[in-house]
Amino acid sequence: MNLKFCILFSFFVRNVIARGGNRSTSLSSAADLGFENESYAGSGRHLIEENQSHHPRTDIARGYMTNSELERAVKEFGRRCSHISRIYSIGESVRGFPLWVIEISDKPGQEEPEPAFKFIGNVHGDEPVGRELLLLLANWICDNYKRDPLVDLIVDKVHLHILPSMNPDGFSFRRRGNANKVDLNRDFPDQFFPWNNNEDARQPETKAIMSWLREMRFTASASLHGGALVANYPWDASLDKRKNYYACPDDGTFRFLASIYSKSHYNMSLSKEFEGGITNGAAWYPVYGGMQDWNYIYGGCFELTLEISDNKWPNAKELPTIWEYNKMSMLNLVASLVKTGVHGRVFSSDSGRPLPGLITIKGINYTVKTSGTLADYHRLLVPGERYEVMATVPGYKSKATHIWLEKEEATNVDFILDPEVSSDGTLLRSICDCGRKSRLLSIGYFWGTHFEVYLVLIVVLAFLCFLLTRRIKSNLLKQRSPPKRSVLTV
Repeated sequence: MNLKFCILFSFFVRNVIARGGNRSTSLSSAADLGFENESYAGSGRHLIEENQSHHPRTDIARGYMTNSELERAVKEFGRRCSHISRIYSIGESVRGFPLWVIEISDKPGQEEPEPAFKFIGNVHGDEPVGRELLLLLANWICDNYKRDPLVDLIVDKVHLHILPSMNPDGFSFRRRGNANKVDLNRDFPDQFFPWNNNEDARQPETKAIMSWLREMRFTASASLHGGALVANYPWDASLDKRKNYYACPDDGTFRFLASIYSKSHYNMSLSKEFEGGITNGAAWYPVYGGMQDWNYIYGGCFELTLEISDNKWPNAKELPTIWEYNKMSMLNLVASLVKTGVHGRVFSSDSGRPLPGLITIKGINYTVKTSGTLADYHRLLVPGERYEVMATVPGYKSKATHIWLEKEEATNVDFILDPEVSSDGTLLRSICDCGRKSRLLSIGYFWGTHFEVYLVLIVVLAFLCFLLTRRIKSNLLKQRSPPKRSVLTV
């Protein structure tokens, strides 16, 4: 009897841990929002948060990279794969550890009219699988560039940014929160409740992410977590604080992206708990102050929360298997940025310069901004449907067009907008001016992408000029030479 009870109890505990991902709201914030602690007990997500001192720290971390080893691995990758990567830091943790990022592209550090994707691992300190998998992903891409068509597509057409560890301090302490015991996935501005909207009071890791998105435009993103096996998408919460499906404006697109990951995974789509291996966050349980919804609302970035392993901190021997289960999911999710959706740029008809503006889809209450310099946009949409796409720039006439989005094939649409004319006949210039720097960058990009064509034209023109000059000189010599005189003999 005792043996049966122990077996059943251990099975129950194991499954509770597997379902959680430990995403439940911290007790202080839950109380502020009016939740009762017991309301999470049945959700499968309310796990032990900060009582990690009982875990055997040396055993649980054996086989995982320490923060110092992770830093060395990132820098070594940068040296080994310098032809397609660059290493940079977006800030520091509470204890001063750099938040290192790997950028992978055929032109790292350069601005191009291409979509950008970011992976973020180790958001919660006690969920370290993501940091290991992201280093494996980077090295696999480096080793297979020019060997694998999917890798070539990612490197040549996407700017991929990888932050292996957002919470290195939490990893050191083997706990969920950072060095200040704050859950970083509850520390972002929330659309429903302003209880954490003081940016100065946020954690340095959170502020680093927010500054990162202000400086760089990402089309899509994914954060890696542990404790469950599911692809989670917005909204992550609702105004009534209840556990119900709450769809965002791009619900169909998010379901499509989440399904790409789930169906490419070894067994995620076979989940008995989550249909198709995907879930709406609010339907699973509400999260307030989360990074996922903030990315979509404030960053213009389509972010998923990926729970990639049932065990939050599995034995390191399982990492190769977990990597194989997730490898194609990660690659296909990044590649989806160029395989689907509508992409293009916005130009002025009178000057030809790029116009920073807005892209909207009829029937979807969400706006995508173009980049400020090249005015490129990348709008993710569900394939196999018809859409009306509109470009809007202040001071210019808006234009719209209808497209049919094929499956597994993206559509390119460039907009050329005409300036608006006032009643007195003068042109109304856009209040969104790129400035001289943007125009120069645009000219540089234009010449750079058409260099070969213009080189041939220059050579041809030079040759024609040479022939013309030679002919002119020949004519001048004929005119200057004295005429031949005939001699009359008698």
